[in-house]
Amino acid sequence: MHKLSLFVDQSSLIYKIDPISKMMYAMIAFLTPYILPHITAAIAITALSFSLLLIGRVFRHIVPILGVSLLLILSIVIVQGLFYPDNATPLFQVMGLTFYQEGSEHALLLTLRVLNMLAACGVLILTTPPDVIINSLMRLGMSPRVGYVLLSVLNIIPHMRATMARITEAQKARGVELEGNLKTRLKSFFFLMGPVILSSLNQTRERALALELRGFNAHAPRTFASASGAYPLYKISRVCVVILLLLVVSWRLYL
Repeated sequence: MHKLSLFVDQSSLIYKIDPISKMMYAMIAFLTPYILPHITAAIAITALSFSLLLIGRVFRHIVPILGVSLLLILSIVIVQGLFYPDNATPLFQVMGLTFYQEGSEHALLLTLRVLNMLAACGVLILTTPPDVIINSLMRLGMSPRVGYVLLSVLNIIPHMRATMARITEAQKARGVELEGNLKTRLKSFFFLMGPVILSSLNQTRERALALELRGFNAHAPRTFASASGAYPLYKISRVCVVILLLLVVSWRLYL
């Protein structure tokens, strides 16, 4: 059984924080390294985001997502270390290539921004079900159309993973060889991607029909199928987020 969301069902302090506060934190954390373009600030906010993941007991679930970004981080280090426009001070050499201090420092800042962005988003997505996030936004007045688009974006990767796993199992059952050398894997790629794309198109059509039958375009007042959840740390979390925002703005003003 493959999950259709990245949400991890746990019980920890982070789960007692309301979705809006988590979204506010994710936005502030994402913008902080740009508002304060200094390595110290980037390290501080990245450490805070990872600390929240540890407190929420979902850190191990963010590791595969971080692993996907390793190629991007490696390219950042190489390109900036070698070709950053302000390079002047040689730092070290590898195979005759000179890496410079200025470029390496800028690469570190960019790397911290990437890691912080993933960790901050993980605090929200891994500890809050997608439908709860969207319902919270719609209770604040967001359009249901926008909510549906956002919910689709949040679910697209889990849905694609589930579809890919289901089609892989079906193709193996039919005797299609999916493992082996590079040539075999390239051939199997087309046997997998064709059904995945067709399945995605069919699902899109079925969802459109389902929404139409359920009166998605109706202009009558809407109700919610579930009541708003109770979050014991609602007030405390809002205060903490506001304090964090004030600290970031103050740091920027008095630099």
